[in-house]
Amino acid sequence: MRFGVTMFLTDQTIGPRELARAVEERGLYSLYVPEHTHIPTSRLTPPPTGDAELAEEYKRTLDPFVALSMAAATTDRLMVGTGICLVAQRDPIVTAKAVATLDACSGGRFVFGVGFGWNEDEAAHHGLNMKQRRDVAREHVLAMKALWRDDVASFDGDYVHLGPSWSWPKPARPGGPPVLLGGAAGPKLFAHIAEYGDGWIPIGGAGVRAALPELRRACDDRGRDPETVRIVPFGTVPSGGKLDYYREIGIEEVVLRLASTTADGALRKLDEYAVLVES
Repeated sequence: MRFGVTMFLTDQTIGPRELARAVEERGLYSLYVPEHTHIPTSRLTPPPTGDAELAEEYKRTLDPFVALSMAAATTDRLMVGTGICLVAQRDPIVTAKAVATLDACSGGRFVFGVGFGWNEDEAAHHGLNMKQRRDVAREHVLAMKALWRDDVASFDGDYVHLGPSWSWPKPARPGGPPVLLGGAAGPKLFAHIAEYGDGWIPIGGAGVRAALPELRRACDDRGRDPETVRIVPFGTVPSGGKLDYYREIGIEEVVLRLASTTADGALRKLDEYAVLVES
């Protein structure tokens, strides 16, 4: 089993270069970072954690593509990924270029974790209707895949209209990097994964076994082999029993939670996680 970490990198935490080097030096496999463009002060949307106040890290999150470019440039083997990128809030043409450039320049070490978002205030500032965010995200990813795949790319949907276009560089891997979708188990999410995703990143990693039959049915409905879908428990707090359980059901990568703390605190926690690699 491979182990990675995810962390809210901010202007007050350890930097992306230092963190990436430390993760790679300890034999860990991957580093993922989240995205929030900004947090409106209106705060009409309750925090997803259930806390009364939104954690400070949400307000100070680094741009994921800039941070991951620095992480990739300072390492040789480390996989770097978004966990998650709010694709419905982004211009798909610009984002496709950023993804392709990062993947090409890193030698195919980028993983595109995407999600639909929870913050209605934030989405509204981007002109996004929250009720449409899943459909918008789907078209954005499909349009990006066309730009990564085709020498002359085009896409015509309800939300994206792309006339025949050239866009290089292409990603290092034909067709683009793996697209992993985040979100709670359910028929809507699994239908998206079966159609255009390469995997599922369940936050916290709870309930995976119970969800597997529904995910397999969604793949069967699309005529897709369920074995082609990666499952990567995400933001997990490790314990021996939990990791043994993941191994038992065939999980090959687990992304562990790294709190947004001091640089020394992050490095100490990485030392603890390095023991998992050795074992």
